[in-house]
Amino acid sequence: MSKILAIDFGKNNCGIAVTDDLQIIASGLTTVKTKEIFTFLKKYTSKEKVILFVVGKPKQMNYEDSESEQLIIPFLKKLKNHFPKIPIEREDERFTSKMAFQTMIDSGLSKGKRKNKALIDEISATIILQSYLYNK
Repeated sequence: MSKILAIDFGKNNCGIAVTDDLQIIASGLTTVKTKEIFTFLKKYTSKEKVILFVVGKPKQMNYEDSESEQLIIPFLKKLKNHFPKIPIEREDERFTSKMAFQTMIDSGLSKGKRKNKALIDEISATIILQSYLYNK
């Protein structure tokens, strides 16, 4: 059995989500400091079979790449170099942070917990992955 892993890449933190072994359900896994992402991914992929990375693709309202894409391009090159056998796909990530925040409100999290940026990143990665699964 194998998993799909999604990354909501950020300048400081990366939200991580994974599927179940049947690749049906996306679940938040964790948030990792961006400078530690490759250490985390190497450790995780040594224990779990990951057959695909899905990385969020930030777009503007007019569907053009956002400025954040310039930070993601070097990350994608390194990801491909570190894991040449695992393909990478991209998924539109517009509105995921807003959707993540709304999910936190809807689930009854307190104001203090909703300020947790790491949790927002993890939920965003989950939304990216669930969107990918829905669209594939």
